[in-house]
Amino acid sequence: MNQEPILEMKHLKTYFYLEDNKIAKAVDDVSFSIYPGETVALVGESGSGKSMTALSMMQLVDQPGQIEDGTVLLNGVDTLKLSQKKMANLRGNDIAMIFQEPMTALNPVFTIGNQITEILRKHKKWNKKRAHEEAIKLLKMVGIPRAEHIIDEYPHQLSGGMRQRVMIAMAISCEPQLLIADEPTTALDVTIQAQILDLMIEMKDKLQMALLLITHDLGVVSEYADRVLVMYGGQIVEQAETEQLLHHPEHPYTKGLLASLPSMEEETNRLGTIKGTVPPAYHFPNGCRFSTRCPYVMEKCREKNPKILETDPEHFVRCYLAESQDKR
Repeated sequence: MNQEPILEMKHLKTYFYLEDNKIAKAVDDVSFSIYPGETVALVGESGSGKSMTALSMMQLVDQPGQIEDGTVLLNGVDTLKLSQKKMANLRGNDIAMIFQEPMTALNPVFTIGNQITEILRKHKKWNKKRAHEEAIKLLKMVGIPRAEHIIDEYPHQLSGGMRQRVMIAMAISCEPQLLIADEPTTALDVTIQAQILDLMIEMKDKLQMALLLITHDLGVVSEYADRVLVMYGGQIVEQAETEQLLHHPEHPYTKGLLASLPSMEEETNRLGTIKGTVPPAYHFPNGCRFSTRCPYVMEKCREKNPKILETDPEHFVRCYLAESQDKR
């Protein structure tokens, strides 16, 4: 891409130091970029490191975890070198996050209005009256009816879909350049899921933000993402533009994920599966992280982790099978 990225992550490592000298390599040498206006999907099973990648970007990693190495450049500024005070100012203003379960992200003892106006008063330095008026506008913008009344209600009085809309309103209140949405529709009904995803894309386009969408749902990816990052075992194993990845996957893990999706075109009695489970981050196999589950495993896969290669323009794969397919 010709333009400069909003976010550029280079060789990020986030490790957790556990009992018995175990080290959980939750994020291990992850690099990617996000460009203005695009929607990037970060995909993988639970335990693959998706959410921890996002929390590392926001500097929200709890003990015993710590960011070991790497850089996270936001408009050229390495956020990992910022003080907690400067980083707190950056969150909300330049980068914001929508969490999986709004009931745990929202404070149950404060009204919706309190929680939105607090952000506006802190970051925009607005007085109480102006912040209150803007909070109502934001609630209307995200499709909440009776915003003038809802603003005085508490999170438990709202449905899951309404709470998620409130979370979106809070996240976009300071018009960040990058919005991170971590499984934003997991706890919602299917019909509400589509509404929330459509709303996020609408807000992204309206405010000219970039969106990092963390999900395990490839159906969502096919409809909403411009580019896809496939994560497994704390590492990016494949990345490409959405159409390229869905129609020409190269990593066995990506192929397995796609095979597990139901198809309207092919009639089948059984969906594909990937044998086994994601190993714990403190007990990855030697060599390729996927080697214990891969149907194409070779001896060298068990000995050394492959490097990520560009096999087609903007298509990167971490697999020894891809080496023989390198078309450059």
